[in-house]
Amino acid sequence: MMKTIFRSLLFCFSCTLLTGQTNPRYFEQIPPSTTPQVFAPGMISKPDQSEFGSVFSADGSEFFYGVDINGKAEIRYSKMENGTWTRPVMLIGHETYSFNDPMLSPDENRLYYISNKPRVGAQIGDYDIWYSKKLSNGWSGPINAGKNINSSKNEYYISFTSDGTMYYSSNKNAGQERDYDYDIYASKQKNGVFQKSIRLGNQINSTDYEADVFIAPDESYIIFCSTRADGYGKGDLYIGFKQENGEWSKAVNLKAPINSKNHELCPWVTQDGKYFLYTSNQDIYWVSTEIFGKGK
Repeated sequence: MMKTIFRSLLFCFSCTLLTGQTNPRYFEQIPPSTTPQVFAPGMISKPDQSEFGSVFSADGSEFFYGVDINGKAEIRYSKMENGTWTRPVMLIGHETYSFNDPMLSPDENRLYYISNKPRVGAQIGDYDIWYSKKLSNGWSGPINAGKNINSSKNEYYISFTSDGTMYYSSNKNAGQERDYDYDIYASKQKNGVFQKSIRLGNQINSTDYEADVFIAPDESYIIFCSTRADGYGKGDLYIGFKQENGEWSKAVNLKAPINSKNHELCPWVTQDGKYFLYTSNQDIYWVSTEIFGKGK
């Protein structure tokens, strides 16, 4: 309770010091500069839960995000109605299985996410990528993304280019002794069907952990989480840029103030390219994309 009150007071105090104006599109917050701020404290980011991946709809009227409470995750949803954001509610959840890392398809007719829901039977399985179709009265039940995406191991996080190519991470090729060796993959769509996934090259992947990937819609840059020797803590965010020859530059650490001794993960950039959202210390943060530097 005290932590919530302190956050609210600090947030309001910060508002009085800034010359900017609140933006209804972003939960009535003053957009951040290059100093990361907790995103929507008390409304979205709360002290009694862990928030993960998040995404706005293209028109900015809907917000989806993952929440983990006591080791089980669910997807929550808030919508702007008459200029006010509704109280977040559970959109996709289950008493046994977890659902996390929501991401809208480019046309927003599908909501993708990960889940340890089994493909058959009732026993908890590995994490697969699933999706729900948008219906006139809500969303369909979970549909598995298929064998060109999923494997007998874990698939995590989802991001899309504007042409529908899916980027995600998996330990599908890790040996039994290196089960933590996650890599980033891409799968193009052809006639609405995902094609065989291709592992990205060594400018992005390594023998360390690479996961939670965000790809720019035009594939000009990529952001992901990794655990490397130059890291600040449990997991850092890295960025790589597409070169003129079509190859990726060597990914570099985004450094402080984004990365810290905590675990930074779940990167996402707003559709207008202005703001970067990510998770740190079990809360969602946001910051201006100016922090990416000249390469952005």
